[in-house]
Amino acid sequence: MIIQIQKNATEQEVKKISASVQSMGYSFNNIKTQFARYLICIGKKEIDLREIGFLSGVADVFKVSDAYKLTSTKWKVGKTAVDIGGGIRIGNGEFQIMAGPCSIESEEQIVSTIEHLKANGIKIMRGGVYKPRSSPYSFRGLGMDGLKLWYKLASESNIKIITEVMQVSQIEEMHDYVDIFQVGARNSQNFNLLDELGKVDKPILLKRGMSGTIEELLQSAEYVFSNGNEKIILCERGIRTYETSYRNTMDINAITILKDKSHLPVVADPSHGIGVRKYVDKIALASIMAGADGVIMEVHECPQKAFSDGQQTLDYGQSKDLIDKMGKARELVK
Repeated sequence: MIIQIQKNATEQEVKKISASVQSMGYSFNNIKTQFARYLICIGKKEIDLREIGFLSGVADVFKVSDAYKLTSTKWKVGKTAVDIGGGIRIGNGEFQIMAGPCSIESEEQIVSTIEHLKANGIKIMRGGVYKPRSSPYSFRGLGMDGLKLWYKLASESNIKIITEVMQVSQIEEMHDYVDIFQVGARNSQNFNLLDELGKVDKPILLKRGMSGTIEELLQSAEYVFSNGNEKIILCERGIRTYETSYRNTMDINAITILKDKSHLPVVADPSHGIGVRKYVDKIALASIMAGADGVIMEVHECPQKAFSDGQQTLDYGQSKDLIDKMGKARELVK
């Protein structure tokens, strides 16, 4: 059960609501976010919700049987739109493309990418400054110096940036230079990291773990939400299966299911989803038809020279063609 508290409710009213919940045999967690206050109530006894709904200070009350409560559509039927700032929103009919290199490599690369994005109406640039690599000998990013330079150049061009945070200790130093924190597949169930990201007032893009279920992704989002941050974007990026013809198995089904189970926006990552450059456009378009609220993709001026993930990265010409196609696909699903 979720009890939404009125914004002007007094602490005395909240105490009385809490006492009533406990008297009915329910335990509760008191959750405060940027936008609202909730009591998440756990118990097995059947109760009449009207007994709670009539209490002073209660805005609304919902019965939610899902293990994930706050991220479920069973209490919030309307879709959530996450505000990135500068009039940019994702979800509830607002579609965004996030594009850029796998890794931030140099000032020249940043400037070139920004020019490409601006020429094609893209408002969010993706890129990595801390890279989780399978091999410890691979390029692992430029770190904070690269992030500060990137943020400065992007801000001057009114471009928002999304980049991956890998551990709790990085959140504070990265905070002022990031518009969207990305949680990668390898950290999808790093609950310490998710707890701390729930305490910041920045959008969080949460990728599905490479072997994670849909419910596990929603439970991970619940960690962020229950710690106070409602600005969550879910991302389907492909899962690991027995198939070896491509990098991952892009679960197009998951986009539709997530949109049904959760009110949070859902974006697709076709670059990681299939991992083969010539197929990325088809997977991106399929994701839009499945209902994705956005696409995050890898783009580089010369993918063959990219420091990482060149095999799945589009060049500028391929990127422009796909952006045009995605615009047409969006018209079909509106």
